[in-house]
Amino acid sequence: MSRAGFATTGERLQRNSPLMRLYEKAKKYGCWNPSEIDFAQDRKDWRRLAPDEQDLLLRLTALFQAGEEAVTLDLLPLIMVIAAEGRLEEELFLTTFLFEEGKHTDFFSRALSEVFEVEGGLDHYHTPNYRYVFYEALPEALAALVKDRSPAAQVRAAATYNMVVEGVLAETGYYAYARILEEHDLMPGIQRGVGHLRQDESRHIAYGLHLLSRHLSDDPSLWSVLETQMKCLLPPVIEVIAESFLPYDPVPFGLVEADLAMYAAGQFSKRMDQLERGLPAVNKPDRLSQVR
Repeated sequence: MSRAGFATTGERLQRNSPLMRLYEKAKKYGCWNPSEIDFAQDRKDWRRLAPDEQDLLLRLTALFQAGEEAVTLDLLPLIMVIAAEGRLEEELFLTTFLFEEGKHTDFFSRALSEVFEVEGGLDHYHTPNYRYVFYEALPEALAALVKDRSPAAQVRAAATYNMVVEGVLAETGYYAYARILEEHDLMPGIQRGVGHLRQDESRHIAYGLHLLSRHLSDDPSLWSVLETQMKCLLPPVIEVIAESFLPYDPVPFGLVEADLAMYAAGQFSKRMDQLERGLPAVNKPDRLSQVR
């Protein structure tokens, strides 16, 4: 396929666009190196934990590790769609998006090896609902873009990746890390890395909101596509939380299942509210029923 020309020698980059602002933030705040994080105190803290405390923290980290690898592997079709549409500013930001997901994979892999000193596989921590989200729903929604570049397919992909996996499940995981590490003054290196991840992911979620809002503004009927995908995915996300608590009685670190489930439901409502505010008033849909 031939090209008609290049944006940067024609109209130039639109530097005041939302995507270029995200790109600038990524260049400024995203340049951290997982290899430079000091894990010395983290190893000492880890060795002092009780076996059930170690197991819960290892479980949480194993879920994040596979999740970060999954999103790194699954993002490329969306980048290809955006490139094919000639959205250069958007693609520039997405180059940092993929780079950061790779760094997140690197960070958790290093933590597992150097802090938890894990030998052997961790797939046994991947519960049935976790497997549904990361082994099936996420790769299927993103891989569909290879053959179907339609706005509807893009809405399903962004709803899955940005709104549910990042905007609900990962955000709930960060909340769990804070409850465990910050409140008990543990593992400053992992705290530092998770802080960087959370800042990176805030830009990724902002991108997803931008992409979805753009499509919903062009065609408000796509709300039904978004709503269907969200309704399908939120229940297994809530079940991931429930399954993670099943092995423990009492639950280490004073964590409460209902607390995390409520946090996840709150993140879901927050994302839906943000998207609904961007719709024309005449096209605003009924709110989704509260997730239980």
